[in-house]
Amino acid sequence: MSENPIIWSPSDERAQATAMYRFMRARGFDNYDELYSWSIDNSPAFWEALCEFCDVQFDKRADTTLARPGNIMDAGWFSGSTLNFAAHLTRHTGQRAAIVFCGENGARREISFDALRESVAAVAAGLRDAGVGIGDRVGGFLPNCPEAVIAMLATASIGATWSSCSPDFGVNGVVDRFGQIEPKVLFATDGYYYNGKRIDSLPVVAGIVENIPSIEATVIAPFLADGPDAFPDAAFVTWSDFQKPGATLTFEAVPFNHPLYIMYSSGTTGVPKCIVHGHGGTLLQLLKEHALQTDVSDKDRVFYFTTCGWMMWNWLVVGLAQGATLILFDGSPFFDEGHGLWKMAERERVTVFGTSAKYISALEKAGVRPADDYKLPGLRAVLSTGSPLAPESFDFVYDAIGSDLQLSSIAGGTDIISCFAIGNPMLPVRRGELQCRGLGMAVQIFDESGNAVVGQQGELVCTQPFPSAPVCFWNDDDGSRYRHAYFESFPGVWAHGDFAELTARGGLIIYGRSDAVLNPGGVRIGTAEIYRQVEKLDEVVESIAIGQNWNDDVRVVLFVLLRPALELDDDLQSRIRKVIRDNTTPRHVPAKIVAVTDIPRTKSGKIVELAVRSVVHGEAVKNTEALANPEALDNFRGIALLDED
Repeated sequence: MSENPIIWSPSDERAQATAMYRFMRARGFDNYDELYSWSIDNSPAFWEALCEFCDVQFDKRADTTLARPGNIMDAGWFSGSTLNFAAHLTRHTGQRAAIVFCGENGARREISFDALRESVAAVAAGLRDAGVGIGDRVGGFLPNCPEAVIAMLATASIGATWSSCSPDFGVNGVVDRFGQIEPKVLFATDGYYYNGKRIDSLPVVAGIVENIPSIEATVIAPFLADGPDAFPDAAFVTWSDFQKPGATLTFEAVPFNHPLYIMYSSGTTGVPKCIVHGHGGTLLQLLKEHALQTDVSDKDRVFYFTTCGWMMWNWLVVGLAQGATLILFDGSPFFDEGHGLWKMAERERVTVFGTSAKYISALEKAGVRPADDYKLPGLRAVLSTGSPLAPESFDFVYDAIGSDLQLSSIAGGTDIISCFAIGNPMLPVRRGELQCRGLGMAVQIFDESGNAVVGQQGELVCTQPFPSAPVCFWNDDDGSRYRHAYFESFPGVWAHGDFAELTARGGLIIYGRSDAVLNPGGVRIGTAEIYRQVEKLDEVVESIAIGQNWNDDVRVVLFVLLRPALELDDDLQSRIRKVIRDNTTPRHVPAKIVAVTDIPRTKSGKIVELAVRSVVHGEAVKNTEALANPEALDNFRGIALLDED
């Protein structure tokens, strides 16, 4: 059993000032364990209490809070009720900033809550004039800019369904996604900036429109510094011309499960799955995560480094419902040699800073120490997701970013548009652990026989219904694809695909994706266990491990990306093997180590073990459009792995 030390605890004063504490005490509980158990044992009562606490406004109250409680796929949450997601995100008024946009190129824009409401109303009126109504789809091919938030809220306000991709996708990647859902209107920009480059989006936009016949109107928002006001293609209309200024902001009351978002699986093993999320489930789950688990309020200025193609964008925008100011950034997280985001955090007085585990690791490798160079007196929480956060990265955050921070490593996914494991402002942070399971989420760890275990590695599962489970998959009329995705391993139980451990204290440790688990000699090994050790070495920038079929068994092959000008000599190989053996087990030690010049990752930054494994075994990678750097796969083609080792 893992025994990880406490490295931060909130003061009693700080813990008792949180919304979580108020919510807990109002229910008569003394600690989070009691509150969590109640939220699972009395799930309908918990979600009802959350609605009251977060002032969820139903246009029509529910007949039943939870019908069919034994079926996650078909659970009927708040049946008979109506509401609107966008109404809650635009309910705050005034001249205080709702959105502050910061661009890599130095651009800055600020939009008040009143101005946000006016823009949402104007774009919603434009959508109605374009013939968009309840159930129609609207696509966004946009940077992380205010127009993306406005267009999404306008779409939701009229009962249409929003779906977005980031502008670094190529034509095929967008068509693979939007082509399945057939949007009526497409929002895009003329371009974007990344890593010092000015990138023109219009050729890709033209290709998207040419290949998706359902698109009847394409709206272009100028984003580049010298963006044009008019476009040669008659199908394009400018952002300003599309809007109807002076329109009244109204909201369609829709059923609880009415489609709000269509999101996509990574698509690295085939055409992406189209995952449909509803107005009510998304709202309740993310209100819980903002208001209670992260303690976001109207005093906060919340930043998360994300694109519009990653679910953390959908997560971030719900901060508006709490009256928080969203800090949006678009560009490379490593512009200005890794200092850019921290200069922004200081200037914009960020209180909650969200990023990926890989970014934190890369900061450390680059020697960037924000606490030494920037004044961040209001920063109270750092959030990390995308991949497991190594214990050493916990140390780095407290040493190099701030000593009095709640570091929340969180885990969930696009599938649930939220988290199974998350932070808690009342609880201590233990090195290498996610703080707790989220309220209302009946998370357990199952062994291969389907038995719940504590202190052992196994499959992360959820055993009871929760509101943010997908409404359905698009074009999956019989539910077979949905069922296959989550319920085949343990019938009736959601298997999320994470290899994890539940500690006796209620924390979680994530060891990697289940489908990437290595199995040498029949022993299951999470890849994150290897990465944590290898990347301790200064010479190694990043690594990726796979299991290679070998002599009727599986052997571990480790690929390493080294610092420039370094070579993988015998001494470095020995030190890599030693640090793994000393800190894990002999089974974790790779049979072969190979240096590569790049490591493939998805557009949200996750490394793709399965794609590398396929290339090494001579199998086709079905959808390279899902990768940010598909050319990196060439590093693994033809590598001489079949040798005397």
